[in-house]
Amino acid sequence: MSFLTSLVNGLSLGSIYAIIALGYTMVYGIAKMLNFAHGDFIMVGGYIIFTCVSTAGLPPAAGILLAIVLCTLLGIGTEKVAYKPLRHAKSNLAVLITAIGVSYLLENLALLIFGADTKSFTNVVTWPGITLFGGQLRIQGVTIVTILVSLAILIVLQLFINHTKNGQAMLAVAQDQGAATLMGIDVNKTISLTFAIGSGLAAIAGALLCSAYPSLTPYTGAMPGIKAFVAAVLGGIGSIPGAMIGGLVLGIVEILSKTYISSQLSDAIVFGILVVVLLVKPTGLLGKVTQEKV
Repeated sequence: MSFLTSLVNGLSLGSIYAIIALGYTMVYGIAKMLNFAHGDFIMVGGYIIFTCVSTAGLPPAAGILLAIVLCTLLGIGTEKVAYKPLRHAKSNLAVLITAIGVSYLLENLALLIFGADTKSFTNVVTWPGITLFGGQLRIQGVTIVTILVSLAILIVLQLFINHTKNGQAMLAVAQDQGAATLMGIDVNKTISLTFAIGSGLAAIAGALLCSAYPSLTPYTGAMPGIKAFVAAVLGGIGSIPGAMIGGLVLGIVEILSKTYISSQLSDAIVFGILVVVLLVKPTGLLGKVTQEKV
């Protein structure tokens, strides 16, 4: 049963990575930007929920809703202030450096406001767990909720992208921003909407991550953000199903590595698998080869 327990835990962790990776892959696929501050939005969402539930005594649902709203607004504001002026920069390096700067800014603001001490996060998921195989396998409620939420987000995003006007606008902007503008699509609005969705997803991931691993620091979102980016690249960055598959694969490999090989080598194994996959298929598992016009 230890293998099944590890597999379920891997699916849960992988689902969190998948939710974060969806934000990465949408922003890159549509705006062609790598928002390396995305992981810190997880931390921001976690602190908002912590403040609402543990300090203000609000219900968990209210804390999660407020975190989604505030992280969404933060994402839109970050795109307007930090990324929009660099959208037509000659080098992508400027955007990358700016994203790293935003990341450090958010982390240090959290340090100033909340301090460096680890906060004990209250589990905001109240679903009871289930017991299978005569009590040999125990699945926690937060694990069930995490997996179900990630699947629901994937389905809703796919329906939104393929069957709504704004979703079709995102596809058009992802294909060619200039042509989309000529067709009457507001590119600025579409990119802002993309950042809003990605930041809202980061808040949800923060609630689930901190509930499964109940501790919170200003650096909580750093490593999960990096691993989620790896998941997005592994699945094929720009592909929504690819981000989900990459996240699940990454979570399962990490947990199984910690259980059966070494907890100290698990991260090395995860990144090593990425290297192997990219050597075999450079575009990722579900990525498409694109031709660049020169």
